Amino acid sequence: MDRDSLLARVRSKERLSEAEGLAIYSDLDTATLAEAATLVRERYSDPRIVTYLVDRNVNYTNVCITDCKFCEFYRPPGHAESYVLTRTDMHRKLAELVAVGGTRVLLQGGHNPDLRLRYYEELFRWIGAEFPTLELDALSPSEVEHIALLEGMSLEAVVDRLVASGLRGIPGGGGEILDDEIRARVSPKKIKTAAWLRVMEIAHERRLYTSASQVFGFGEEPIHRLRALEALRAQQDRSLARFGHGFMAFIAWPLQYESRYGEVFGKMKGWKLGGDAEDYLRHIAFCRVYLDNIPHFQASWPTMGLEVAGRALHHGCDDLGGTMMEENVVSQAGSVHACAPAESLVRVAKSAGFEARQRDSWYRSLSPTA
Repeated sequence: MDRDSLLARVRSKERLSEAEGLAIYSDLDTATLAEAATLVRERYSDPRIVTYLVDRNVNYTNVCITDCKFCEFYRPPGHAESYVLTRTDMHRKLAELVAVGGTRVLLQGGHNPDLRLRYYEELFRWIGAEFPTLELDALSPSEVEHIALLEGMSLEAVVDRLVASGLRGIPGGGGEILDDEIRARVSPKKIKTAAWLRVMEIAHERRLYTSASQVFGFGEEPIHRLRALEALRAQQDRSLARFGHGFMAFIAWPLQYESRYGEVFGKMKGWKLGGDAEDYLRHIAFCRVYLDNIPHFQASWPTMGLEVAGRALHHGCDDLGGTMMEENVVSQAGSVHACAPAESLVRVAKSAGFEARQRDSWYRSLSPTA
């Protein structure tokens, strides 16, 4: 398929098949993909506006038993560097967020076998009582499944208990690439694709905020990336048809890794790991074209930096995500872009030729044109 054919297909809203997607991914130049991605972006959002969120990413624990080969953040139970945040530390972090006008806390950790469902219920209720203005987006499908397995409960029952305690969204962490061939290679103890999608379908039925994500650069082939995108696209179709509600946003970034994964699993096997700015921009543009039913795409400045994030706004992204205030997972894996104040995100949007507006998790505007 050449440039004119692709643009014609996108303008007429004709969906690409997996085979067509694979051919386009391999053959078409990045500029063409970016042009097509911009057309899809403009179906869902004002072409003049780029949004951002004032939030904080709080990692409530670093204890995990899944031993993912790429993760530098986790510590096994009993490790000298393991932790569970105290309420005092949590209060300080959330008070700082409220003080700068934050509206969302993103609460994520590991698969900690000592934290049972009651811990999360009590924590969520405490956050709601102490900080009623904050929206609570917490855990991930992987953490939800972990809790369900610990408790011997269904996924539905766990989600319902968490929602009753104040949960309002489940972010798309723990997905990496939703292809079980690759998951068996890099995270064999972690949630499988079908269960990840099932947690999100339950969340969609309960009208929670959800996002989807993809990490690429594990040494996989393009077909693995396409299969994962197809799984997300199909789930979005199902959720929209059944519930009128689905994923609000998609985020992608290349694998961030330090020596352990790079040396042991990359160099030894000859895999190409991670990706540079051009790999990222090409991939995010393609994803915007292929994932034609997810309304918002976030530029991943925490992994790629603010300059590349600004370029991503011309490759299909309409959002700069959250300010985060702190970041502990990808930074420990090698990224140096840990946090950015709102002023920096506004500056990036303006430098790229857009107006910047603060939003909430549901992409409702919270500010006039910035």
